[in-house]
Amino acid sequence: MTGEVERDAERLDYARRAIEHAYAQGWTDGLPVVPVTAAMVEEFLAATPRARDEVIASVPHLRRECTVEQAAVNAGLAGCLPEYFPIVLAAWDALMQQKIVTGGGWQSTSGPAPLLVINGPIRTELGINSTGGVLGPGFRANATIARAIGLVVRNVFGIRPQELEQATQGIPGRWTLCVGENEEESPWEPLSVELGLPPGTDAVSALLLRTCEFVDNRHTQDAEEVLWDICDTVARTGAAIGSHSSAGLVLGVEHAQLLADAGFGKSDVQQWLAEHAVRSHADLRRAGKALNAGEFPNVDEDGLHAVPNPEQIPIVVAGARNAAMSMVVRPFGFAGWSRTAHPVQRTTAPREQMQEVLG
Repeated sequence: MTGEVERDAERLDYARRAIEHAYAQGWTDGLPVVPVTAAMVEEFLAATPRARDEVIASVPHLRRECTVEQAAVNAGLAGCLPEYFPIVLAAWDALMQQKIVTGGGWQSTSGPAPLLVINGPIRTELGINSTGGVLGPGFRANATIARAIGLVVRNVFGIRPQELEQATQGIPGRWTLCVGENEEESPWEPLSVELGLPPGTDAVSALLLRTCEFVDNRHTQDAEEVLWDICDTVARTGAAIGSHSSAGLVLGVEHAQLLADAGFGKSDVQQWLAEHAVRSHADLRRAGKALNAGEFPNVDEDGLHAVPNPEQIPIVVAGARNAAMSMVVRPFGFAGWSRTAHPVQRTTAPREQMQEVLG
């Protein structure tokens, strides 16, 4: 028995030295990483039909690229299970469709974070949280899938805070913003279906965010009053940069169902916000952000229309049914997001067969 205890202690000591080595090499995001072996990388690669040398992400102006194999290493470091890895790759497919991602967004002074939205049965299969605490900690899949993205940015692209990354303050979401959509309680079609994929498809959508801002309204059962409350956050002056602003919604179940019961579809909510999320010229002047009517297409006699394009307001339903709370999120980039959903590509072999292949 004493020998077993000693061997366990030796293993733990070895693991600790490996973790400290990763810190010394600058491979971590501030939290400990999982030591990765060559055999682990092969297990991750066995979970996807994609070739190890396929380039799945790049930063063109830095002339740096990431392959499937490099992404696998960083997914292992992040604490992913191999079966999460196809989602990581699909997330990169989605992110690379964003102009701001390929145009320097990772280095912005805003320090934006990727928001990953996962649809399909894979959510329940892999334990991806879509209900209570969906934007918070405590769920391995949500946390490590998003963390794997950040570690690629750091370790493969070399974009680190106070070096190539120029974030003034950054946002906590840079650690992890990965949610499953609560399809079971949503009154509307999933985001992936809205964006053109067949129902039941395992898919990932992604965009960069500046921040998340909560709207707590358990005070009314009037749908339009809830929209006015959301609208106040959408149109706040602090979110405006010149004539540009942006907004999306992660709606709680109660708010989504209240709106649907009142006859609002997702497109109706988008249109309502585009028409009503306006900040007056008096408010803009008071904040030192005065604009002249007609100076920009989204500035008229009423003021600044915060989100002039309804389709550029992503709407996702996520969270628990325990308080009428929602989130306004701020998509990053003046060009808008790509409005694309990307299927998750997996091998058909279950994990047990992968283990047999790996010996």
